Amino acid sequence: MEAVPDPLAASLALVLRRARSQRRWSVQDLADRAGVSRSMISKVEREEAQPTAVLLGRLSGALGMTLTELLGRAEQDGRRLVRRADQPIWVDPGSGYRRRAVSPAVGGATQLVEVELPPGARVPYPRDSYRFVEHQIWVLEGTLHFEEGDLEHVVHEGDCLELGSPADCVYANRGGRPCRYLVVVTRRPA
Repeated sequence: MEAVPDPLAASLALVLRRARSQRRWSVQDLADRAGVSRSMISKVEREEAQPTAVLLGRLSGALGMTLTELLGRAEQDGRRLVRRADQPIWVDPGSGYRRRAVSPAVGGATQLVEVELPPGARVPYPRDSYRFVEHQIWVLEGTLHFEEGDLEHVVHEGDCLELGSPADCVYANRGGRPCRYLVVVTRRPA
């Protein structure tokens, strides 16, 4: 991971520190819960490293929020209408995964995220990322290979997949062109 020239980095670092502090967790507490190194969390919180989607998935799951919610809090500005040109985009430095926050605000029960997964990309997420949400994936272009625990779903253009019980998952694009899909995440009632 390298130094972060990204303006979202400062907001993301602040959101992580606040979420951790609200729980009265040390960096080590979060590291233990997320299964990540304490030094990596410190680097992200100090804006010295750009986190990957995998790392953010682990951190958000440990904090009891979705990746969309975590990134959304960093991007939040209170608007109810966000034009396409103003929808925040985040690119995973590890896989090239490109995430557009379609929903205008975080805090609502449902969030929409458009993702473009480059050819050959494979992005795993731990089961904790899915334990408190309903999750659907609607493929807009290409073919997505979605591993849900021991199951593999091949989701073609126009198909929609609803995830089952929380499991370790992997988004994979085995094709020769980008796969674009919409993720619909709805928080389960507490």
